[in-house]
Amino acid sequence: MDIVIANKSHTIYAQIICDTIADSAKVRGTGIAKRTPEYIISKLEIGNAVIALDGDTFAGFCYIEAWGHGKFVANSGLIVHPDYREQGLAKKIKQRIFQHSREKFPDSKIFSITTGLAVMKMNSDLGYKPVTFSELTDDQSFWKGCQTCKNYDILQRMEQKMCLCTGMIYDPKVKDSNEPKEVKTKAFQRLKQIKQALFLKKDKS
Repeated sequence: MDIVIANKSHTIYAQIICDTIADSAKVRGTGIAKRTPEYIISKLEIGNAVIALDGDTFAGFCYIEAWGHGKFVANSGLIVHPDYREQGLAKKIKQRIFQHSREKFPDSKIFSITTGLAVMKMNSDLGYKPVTFSELTDDQSFWKGCQTCKNYDILQRMEQKMCLCTGMIYDPKVKDSNEPKEVKTKAFQRLKQIKQALFLKKDKS
C-alpha cells in the first residue's frame, strides 16, 4: 500500500473518490458536504491531497483546503474504500495529510469539523483541541461548502455558532499539552458522550 502526495496523474481517480465519499455518507447516515470531480481534480493537480493506492487500485484519500488567506487549513474528505476498511488505513492517511499540511503550511492553524467519533479520536491523538465554531475560520467560502450537508439547516438556525459537527484545531504556535495520557483520554470520552447525546436528541426530534 502506497500513501503518496497527489499530482496530476491521479486525476483519473476523481470520480471514484467522489462516489466513495457519497456512498459512505449514505451508509452512515451522517451529514457530509458533497464534492464534485472537478473540485477533487483541483486539489490533486496542485498537490493539496494524499491518495492511497494498492497498485493501481484506489484505496483512500484526503485533501487540504486553505482558508482566510492561508491562516487556516483544513484536512477534508477523508475516505477509505470499503474494500480496505478495518485495516487502520484511515489513521495512516490522516497522519500523512497532517504531516503534509504542516510542511506546506507551517504557520497555519489546522482545523476540522466532523461528526465522526473515529476522526475526533485521530485528531485528538495528533494534538487537535475541541473549540467553538467562533474560533474557526470566518471565511464564508468555507461555510458555504456546508450547504450540501443534510444538517445545514441546523447550522443556519444556530447562526453558524454550532452544529452536529465538532470543531477542532491544531495550533502550531501552542506547544503540545503535558497532560497525562489518561487525562486526554477522559477529555475525549467526554466529547464522545456529548456528540452521542446530540445525535440522540436529533433522532427524537
